[in-house]
Amino acid sequence: MSQEIKEQAAFWSIIASASLTIGKLAAGLMSGSLALISEAGHALLDTGATILTYFAIKAADKPADDEHHFGHGKIEAMAALIETSLLMGLAGVVAYEGVQRLLAPAPHIEASPWVFGVLLVSIIVDLTRWRQLSRIAKETRSDALAADALHFSSDLVSSILVMLGLVATLYGYPQGDAVAALGVSLFIAIAGYELGRRTIDTLTDAAPSGVSQSLHEVLGEIAGVVKIDHIRVRPAGAQTFAEVGIGVARTASLDRVALIKESVIKSATTLFPELIVTVTTYPLALDKETVLERVLLIAAKRRVPVHHVTVQTIGEQLSISLDLEIDARMSLGAAHGIASKLEAALRTEFGDATEVDTHIEPLTVSHLSGADCDEPTRAAMAALLMSQATLIGQIEDIHNVRVRHNEHGLMVNYHCRFDPALDVATVHTAIDRLEQDVRQQRPDIARIVSHTEPLRSPAKSPI
Repeated sequence: MSQEIKEQAAFWSIIASASLTIGKLAAGLMSGSLALISEAGHALLDTGATILTYFAIKAADKPADDEHHFGHGKIEAMAALIETSLLMGLAGVVAYEGVQRLLAPAPHIEASPWVFGVLLVSIIVDLTRWRQLSRIAKETRSDALAADALHFSSDLVSSILVMLGLVATLYGYPQGDAVAALGVSLFIAIAGYELGRRTIDTLTDAAPSGVSQSLHEVLGEIAGVVKIDHIRVRPAGAQTFAEVGIGVARTASLDRVALIKESVIKSATTLFPELIVTVTTYPLALDKETVLERVLLIAAKRRVPVHHVTVQTIGEQLSISLDLEIDARMSLGAAHGIASKLEAALRTEFGDATEVDTHIEPLTVSHLSGADCDEPTRAAMAALLMSQATLIGQIEDIHNVRVRHNEHGLMVNYHCRFDPALDVATVHTAIDRLEQDVRQQRPDIARIVSHTEPLRSPAKSPI
């Protein structure tokens, strides 16, 4: 819809400029007013500029393609730059003619009511078009329409100056027309300079004033943004592209990083709706990271699963021990190589004096085929689990016991309950002891997997 509004505004600008050009030229030739003839030339250039604006707006609306990844928005800025060149050229010609007329004998100027009528109509049209174009240019962020609005504002002031020059001739100051022409040229030059400055800023990717600073203040308050590395903003037609680089905790999960990026984009576009934001994240080490977090992060980056990480400080020396899971089919030599690289990475992180010990555990990666054991076997396993849990204490409500067999032996899964106030370490110790006791009596067990839950009242039936 905004594109249609822009095109209609540009079309009616062509009609208005062309009509004013014809009227001013006719009135200038009839009256002999240099200022009015200069204004007709100004209006003629405006007509050409508005035609250029119309086609530039249509071209700038084309979507991004393989050659123009950021769209065609800068075509409007190119059109505005051409209009700037036309304005500056016209200002030079008018100024030259004005000086020549000041130095020459005063010409006869016929300031008829018809001439003043043309100027009055021009002022009304210029004022109307300037206000409409300024509003639409602001709403649609169109450089080309902003240039058109500037043209009509310069026409407005120029027409007023020409009228004052003609009034001066009526009161016996024939050189007033030439002075008015010089005023017209000066105003055209000023308008051209302002338009050119804005256009060059757009073409050279000058950041809009205050946008980067405002973004820096707002984005710095977002939870998870540890550091703002850079904010780069550049306009392109009606759109403004922002590239934001932020530092996030290197221990943050991918999901967490994605949420942080979404928050950055939402906050930026809420502050400046025209922004198209690209966010790049950089991992940063935080002072509050624990040794365990750093160990797990290094292992995760190397895609090596680890568990049972133990961190100790022996005097001034750091000692790290962990279980390293390796494909059970891998040779010891290859597995040792993986372990050695992980140990080297940990020493790089914590210092060469760090003591690192890795325990290699087999990780079964193949898909096993299993089958449920018969009910007597399952019931016997459940009874064994309950009896040993009673001896250990703390473990209650053994339930959902399942026993399967595969090529490696028996797989036992069960659920149990604990007092919800107990800490995880205490619960884990009790489960480990239960597993060891059961394995001693049933060496055919390949693995036992427990699922612990908080105790609830009343407790379920044990089996």
